[in-house]
Amino acid sequence: MTRRAMLRRSAGATVAGALAWPPLSHAAPAEAKGPAATKGRIKQSIAHWCFEAFGEKWNVDQLCRVAKELGCKSVELVAVDQYPTLRQHGLTCALCQINTDPDPPFVKGFNHPDHWPKVIQATRDAIDAAAAFGFPNVIAFTGFSAKDPGNPNSPLLSKEEGAKNCVAGLKQVMGYAEKNKVTLCLEQLNTRDTTHPMKGHPGYQGDHLDYCVEIIKQVGSPRMKLLFDIYHAQIMDGDLIRHIGQYRDYLGHVHTAGNPGRGELDATQEINFPAVMKALVDIGYTGYVGHEFIPTRNAYQVLREAVSLCDV
Repeated sequence: MTRRAMLRRSAGATVAGALAWPPLSHAAPAEAKGPAATKGRIKQSIAHWCFEAFGEKWNVDQLCRVAKELGCKSVELVAVDQYPTLRQHGLTCALCQINTDPDPPFVKGFNHPDHWPKVIQATRDAIDAAAAFGFPNVIAFTGFSAKDPGNPNSPLLSKEEGAKNCVAGLKQVMGYAEKNKVTLCLEQLNTRDTTHPMKGHPGYQGDHLDYCVEIIKQVGSPRMKLLFDIYHAQIMDGDLIRHIGQYRDYLGHVHTAGNPGRGELDATQEINFPAVMKALVDIGYTGYVGHEFIPTRNAYQVLREAVSLCDV
């Protein structure tokens, strides 16, 4: 299940109106024209699911046009059949998703050996597609602590056993990733926010940076990196700039969103994004920064603001 499919499922199971968001317009304000990213020190990307599931519900072609106008280099987390569309627009997919339908990819991951056949095959398939188009990264997840997250009686896996299983499972696919010159990026997710299925993930095992980085170290491959999601990291660990310096050798991809709420990168949230972007520049980070926030205002305008803010 893709992230957008997860959102559609959650919408059907939520009280009417709970997922309602203000209508957005993708029309650019008259005074906002041309690229918002001009310095080139931060390579910026846009996650498709946020802007397909909310507001104007842009398709991939529409979001590619917005990305090009704003000066972004990538549209990420799109379906494989949309990769040719990215190529037509001269864009890359900085982070490729895996398909574990009917389960969301972050639920049943590498921490349970019973899930390995499906998740390893899905990861190999994603590596094949990424390599065919020359895209750099494929996402990876620890999975939830419960073997069967939908069963309240399902026994929980300890942190230690889960990490051990993640290392063993990831090692089974790392040789394939190395051969195809594709990097796997293990994502840390927050378990504190319970307000929305895409704002927090209670039950996810890899909910702290230290835990995920230790798995990455034990896998021991240059093609195994950390997906440093600023929003999730702020909620669970904070100390963002120090963590960026501490884990400089393990950063494979970065995500943005405002906290609290996983909204825009505006003055209503607590993260100092220019300072965080400068920290990435200072350590010599050359990967992509993907905007993965849920818009609540004019979609085009908030993206322009985010891209400009991160163009340090």
